[in-house]
Amino acid sequence: MKLKKIHHIAIICTNYEVSKDFYVRVLGFTPIREVYREERDSYKLDLEVNGQYQIELFSFPNPPARVNNPEAAGLRHLAFEVDNIEESVRHLTDMHVEVEDIRVDPWTQKKYTFFGDPDGLPIELYEY
Repeated sequence: MKLKKIHHIAIICTNYEVSKDFYVRVLGFTPIREVYREERDSYKLDLEVNGQYQIELFSFPNPPARVNNPEAAGLRHLAFEVDNIEESVRHLTDMHVEVEDIRVDPWTQKKYTFFGDPDGLPIELYEY
């Protein structure tokens, strides 16, 4: 088997409109298509991430809470590469998103930080 690339990342949110606003307006992802699946009482929004990847944003009635802490098994966080981490942090704080202090990876010497989406999903910014 030869895996070529990550095609998409699927995220289930608790408040579809709040998460849609966050991923589109705050993070700047471009909507590709949005569908409502009546039989599942569920929205699905496909978002383009810089022309290379997709995030699928789902809503379902009453999804169980995500286990965040302590380090639970499973997907730990999403990480996005940025050119200028200080500029990115300024944008997020201007949008009233709480961002952790910028740190430096001791092995790569690269800057990074974390913040959460509306449901607390950890998101990392990594200055490459």
